[in-house]
Amino acid sequence: MRIVRPACVLRPWEEADAPAIVPPADDPSVASRLRDGFPHPYTLADARAFIARARAIDPPTIFTIEVEGAAAGGIGFHPGTDVERFSAEVGYWLGRRYWGRGIATEALRALADHAFATHGLLRLFAVPFADNPASARVLEKAGFVREGTLRRSAVKAGHVLDQWLYARTDQDSGR
Repeated sequence: MRIVRPACVLRPWEEADAPAIVPPADDPSVASRLRDGFPHPYTLADARAFIARARAIDPPTIFTIEVEGAAAGGIGFHPGTDVERFSAEVGYWLGRRYWGRGIATEALRALADHAFATHGLLRLFAVPFADNPASARVLEKAGFVREGTLRRSAVKAGHVLDQWLYARTDQDSGR
């Protein structure tokens, strides 16, 4: 599966992507905006382990964001269970050298369209840290709507943070 957009390609992770993603993933400005499950420092062993986990998911729900022929970041969705089985949380990251070019927005639109079309989902949601307005802009430009603030809902690097709740449904246009 490949989703080709003008600024990027979404595709399954390949073992050969590991060396390319270590430098951008090891950037503290990237890791500081992600969950603690995204290690920092980020090593080649971390990249290989992540890619192996992503490749084991069938059908794939975690993809590389390829820019200019190389892995530049990652994006995916994690389906819910039980009464939330028709919802999924989205997450994404992009190497700093690619920021500000609309790539993350384009990748998120592509992922959302794919997730709704192929997985029977009703809702996608994201919970960026409230001190990350750039991620909020990506979500809004990709058709997600801010539904609220989750007060004091996360702890990152010893700091208590609010998170914003964003969602897009299968009935939203996304544009």
